[in-house]
Amino acid sequence: MNGGGQGIGLARLPAQKSLGQHFLLDMNITRKIVRAAGDLAGRTVIEIGPGPGGLTRALLESPARAVLAIEKDSRFVEALQPMATESLGRLTIIEGDAMSLDPATFGTAPRVIVANLPYNVGTPLLVAWLKNITDYESLTLMFQKEVAERITASVGTSGYGRLSVIAQAVAQVQRVASVPARAFTPPPKVDSAVVHLRPLPDAASVPLDMLERVTQAAFHQRRKMLRHSLRNLGGEELLAKLGLDPTWRAENVPVSSYIALARILGTPKR
Repeated sequence: MNGGGQGIGLARLPAQKSLGQHFLLDMNITRKIVRAAGDLAGRTVIEIGPGPGGLTRALLESPARAVLAIEKDSRFVEALQPMATESLGRLTIIEGDAMSLDPATFGTAPRVIVANLPYNVGTPLLVAWLKNITDYESLTLMFQKEVAERITASVGTSGYGRLSVIAQAVAQVQRVASVPARAFTPPPKVDSAVVHLRPLPDAASVPLDMLERVTQAAFHQRRKMLRHSLRNLGGEELLAKLGLDPTWRAENVPVSSYIALARILGTPKR
């Protein structure tokens, strides 16, 4: 999902459905997102999909040291150049696909990501960034409401799943804003929400690849008991090492226990 701006003319360029573009035209909302990102003074801010530049403009109003905007749509790469010129070097437009770029290679630390993400790539982008979460001071990201609820869901709730565990294993997560569908042009079919993620102190030590494997097995058929869903990873013998009830379902297991399971499975056998 791309940002938009008021009175900058760029919003006249039509949204492309294939790129998941929905322009956010309300500068009050874009400024709210920037405030939710916290103190940006001295930070390199990386934005994904600036589109017409509404969020970009709000970021430039902040005390951020630099704003690096990664845009796949060549129409906006060109159209945003005047804004980059006006910024006197603070804004750089980078043409490229965020799915194939590593934001941590751009600019200098400390880095934060602030972005309205396209619905169709929001989750894979988040998971990729979580694997290197310590490269960033924080992530402030807009998703469709359902995805935001899954990221922040608590153990034992219906929304709790793989994404909840993977995100909360390495980051402190907080839903910081809601944005109705009518705020966008064209309006999507669902509302959106902004989630703020900040790396946990021990994030680097979490074996995230193994955690993905464990949660894939546990939540693949979430109504199965753990003794069955984790059978191929060790089943009851594995669960006994942590004192976990083999009759539990995936949604009953707290994040800390999933991390412990991943650590056990990731430890070489002697």
